[in-house]
Amino acid sequence: MSTYFAGEYDVAVIGAGHAGIEAALASARLGCKTAIFTINMDAVGNCPCNPSIGGTAKGHLVREIDALGGEMGKTADECFLQMRMLNLGKGPAVHSLRAQIDRRKYQDVMKHKLELTENLDLRQAEITDIEQTKSGEWLLTTRMLAQFMAKTVIIATGTYLGGKIFIGEVSFESGPDGVFPATYLSESLRKLGIPTRRFKTGTPARVLRSSIDLDKLEVQEGDTPPVPFSYETQSLGENKVVCHISWTNENTKKIILDNIHRSPLYGGKIEGVGPRYCPSLEDKIVRFEHKERHQLFIEPCGLDTEEMYLQGMSSSLPEEVQLQFYHTIPGLENALIMRPAYAIEYDCIDPTSMNATLEFRDFEGLYGAGQFNGSSGYEEAAAQGLIAGINAAHKVQGKDEFILDRASSYIGTLIDDLVTKGANEPYRMMTSRSEYRLILRQDNADTRLTPIGHDIGLISDERFERFKEKQRLIEKEMHRVKQTTIPASEKLNEILVSRETSPVEGGIRLFELLKRPQLNYKVLKDVDTDRPNLADAIFEQVEIAIKYEGYIKKQLAQVEQMRKLEEKRLPKDVDYKELTGLRLEAQEKLNRVRPANIGQASRISGVSPADISVLLIWLAKSSHNKNTEVDN
Repeated sequence: MSTYFAGEYDVAVIGAGHAGIEAALASARLGCKTAIFTINMDAVGNCPCNPSIGGTAKGHLVREIDALGGEMGKTADECFLQMRMLNLGKGPAVHSLRAQIDRRKYQDVMKHKLELTENLDLRQAEITDIEQTKSGEWLLTTRMLAQFMAKTVIIATGTYLGGKIFIGEVSFESGPDGVFPATYLSESLRKLGIPTRRFKTGTPARVLRSSIDLDKLEVQEGDTPPVPFSYETQSLGENKVVCHISWTNENTKKIILDNIHRSPLYGGKIEGVGPRYCPSLEDKIVRFEHKERHQLFIEPCGLDTEEMYLQGMSSSLPEEVQLQFYHTIPGLENALIMRPAYAIEYDCIDPTSMNATLEFRDFEGLYGAGQFNGSSGYEEAAAQGLIAGINAAHKVQGKDEFILDRASSYIGTLIDDLVTKGANEPYRMMTSRSEYRLILRQDNADTRLTPIGHDIGLISDERFERFKEKQRLIEKEMHRVKQTTIPASEKLNEILVSRETSPVEGGIRLFELLKRPQLNYKVLKDVDTDRPNLADAIFEQVEIAIKYEGYIKKQLAQVEQMRKLEEKRLPKDVDYKELTGLRLEAQEKLNRVRPANIGQASRISGVSPADISVLLIWLAKSSHNKNTEVDN
């Protein structure tokens, strides 16, 4: 059988999940002729696990994607069923937005956006082989023997690459939701010299709504009013659904432990490494044996479906065992399983083989994004896809690399963690992964990243003007609270005493009142008589800046120190084995990761402060020698 030439592109994206979508939209919107390939057109933008976007730390990523000009936040707003702001009992650094979404609508909206985007072709085809030509371009071959030439390629295969489903003793090759897996591309990558490894994830069962006794469940309402992800969304309207909560019990635990030998996870059939922070129910039962119960959330998958998602109940046990332990849970005694839970094993790569642009160091023009890079989660995937898409476009156009550092964003933290530290298990973003989380809040993602998105070309001039007006209003309000004095009064002191803070005898600046942890704009409304009519987001920014002023200054000083180390660039071609004074482990790790600068080198596991001192001395000597040569 012979191949045929089917087209030529600047950027080819393999995979149309959350990473592939953002990558393709970014490159096409930046003016590159782009193709995005999917095994099944009906799986574009699929949410094969939870029907939600956002969550702890993940909401930060979605806001940052939106601030840079990506699409996930806007589409989540269009398809939301319920919005909830998580962690409101804690400080603003960890507040995270989560949207329950209409799963099928989200797919339809994303697919249509791809179809309508200029410079972008959406094509159903399985890429079975990629190879680099002598000219440096990439030749892609499909299962139908069509061949495409591309200047750059982004691999965003999700869990389809070598996908294998496990349900008890049953296993078979498959992608998520019974879609064909990508069965040949892994071998093509290995031929190139890119080693793959096996990771594993899982998903719970879906059950029929009418088979659930909702009266036995705790109701979980959404926020009023619901807050959108996108800075472009003006209003969301009302929440459309409620979610529910239930708990496992000792009977659930007994059934699982009695059948644990039938779990492929514990029977040794699954080779892949699973996610530490999203374990299966049987894994939670075994690991936390003294815990009496585990929480689960029962969530609708959409307005036009009766499927309900059981968050927190993923499993790879046999279907009949799943049915038994689900029936022990209050409200699920008669639950009808529409789709059984399953585990899925898939191929991915070691992300330390990539630069911070997500380009492979040894394969120019080849990029990776999403679960292919060893991460987990829709949001982590979309964030990487956006950065890979921007960099692939810049590569084609001869523009500078686009890299976000750790102090700029959670996206920068995510990618730095992956390419510097690697991923020995599916990587999940958490607020604790950032040492700068007080300045990387979700509420100020636009302040941090929208000017960058505008400079790149993904934020329109109109949106940028609205952003600048918002910043002007924030500055104006900050000036007002510093200049406004609230006179002492019985009403003011009643408020202060009721909030358990000291009363005042004379006038006091509004700035000083807002600095008190017990007070906020809402509480002071009746005494702040000259307050302008502004959006809540304006007041939120001003209040956070006032309350955390000292902490923010300390963190900004840490950022400045970090960036000084980032400015100390390391040569790409240095052989660290030749550097006297470095420990053997440091030599090996440095040669493998090839850090771009001293800052990145200091974050590599196995590189000690003493090794960094050796690098700094060597770098200073190298610079001195170069300067001497120039002078001579």
